[in-house]
Amino acid sequence: MATLEGTTAIVTGSSRGIGADVAQQLAAQGAAVVVNYRQKAPRANKVVAGIEAAGGKAVAVGADLTTPEGPAALIDAAVSTFGGLNLLVLNASGGMETGMGEDYALKLNRDAQVNMLTAAAEVMPAGSRVVFITSHQAHFIEKVETMDAYEPVARSKRAGEDALRALIPQLDEKGISLVVVSGDMIEGTVTATLLDRATPGAIEARRQEAGRLYSVAEFATEIVRMVTADVPTGHTEYVGGAEDFLAKS
Repeated sequence: MATLEGTTAIVTGSSRGIGADVAQQLAAQGAAVVVNYRQKAPRANKVVAGIEAAGGKAVAVGADLTTPEGPAALIDAAVSTFGGLNLLVLNASGGMETGMGEDYALKLNRDAQVNMLTAAAEVMPAGSRVVFITSHQAHFIEKVETMDAYEPVARSKRAGEDALRALIPQLDEKGISLVVVSGDMIEGTVTATLLDRATPGAIEARRQEAGRLYSVAEFATEIVRMVTADVPTGHTEYVGGAEDFLAKS
């Protein structure tokens, strides 16, 4: 199903987990994909090798999005390798890591997202789409409490979402749409593992509350679906267990 034939996508933070699955699924639909990693080149190269083995097109690019040169490296790769940029999936996030500095969550989850989108919008043609990936815990943080260990990350990701939404008028002028995909806790992700370590039983508790949790591959499928979905700019797509968050908010 080559529905994305002739398009190029950047997927930030795509050497593993959700980002890697999104990159693979986009490539399977015909998109040429820039696979982004911060430090783990072998993992990114493995993702690219898998895409190429399946007949797709991809390139791995090391770039720290919190640096001024990070976004430029990804955009340069998209343009020089594949001739342009039509899709930007803002998947990279963090803030629970140790030793990264007190303001790292905000630098990555807000500032880097804005810088990446601002730079990408300069080369993206009309009809392009940007997808920002967040969590229910972050999206609803102003109205629904979350676990103490995740609160700083949640607030920084909500700040990032708000900052990106503030760019919608400028994106509209260029014909670029922005869609937000908000997911419940996802089985098998680093964040879920860290939360379960900080609060033992957190994954099982959330599974019981939500009924079920999406897998990495299932969540990636929903993200890829929103790349071409006929929805207005600014749309939020809720994936898994949002009913109780909506009720509380």
